[in-house]
Amino acid sequence: MAKPSTANRPLSPHVSVWRWHATMASSIAHRISGVANYTGAVLVTIWLAALAAGPEAYGAVEALIAGPVGILVTLALIGFTLSLTYHMLNGIRHLVWDLGHGFDPKGSNLRSILIFAGAVVITAAIWLAAGGLV
Repeated sequence: MAKPSTANRPLSPHVSVWRWHATMASSIAHRISGVANYTGAVLVTIWLAALAAGPEAYGAVEALIAGPVGILVTLALIGFTLSLTYHMLNGIRHLVWDLGHGFDPKGSNLRSILIFAGAVVITAAIWLAAGGLV
């Protein structure tokens, strides 16, 4: 039996042929922030469980936060806040899309950039209002 020719078959689009744009980055960041939100929620739950378990269990958490790892914990909390605000703002955009609005390419790219910037500004405002870095 002869081998079928594949010379005239169409090729599927590949990631390398797409031009990166803000909406594509926003979609990927939305998925990443969803995973980060899940991870952050697990860590906050562990913190709350230690708080509910009593002074000894919470003392271990306080020692971790106050120790040399404290700066990493603070950075993780800032990252979690950024992830939550970004995911919320992008989720609002998805709700608007579900209503059938905002699909124009230039406007969608602009809104993606504004969502990234808005998440950074809101995160900074939250941490500044809370007293700055712990």
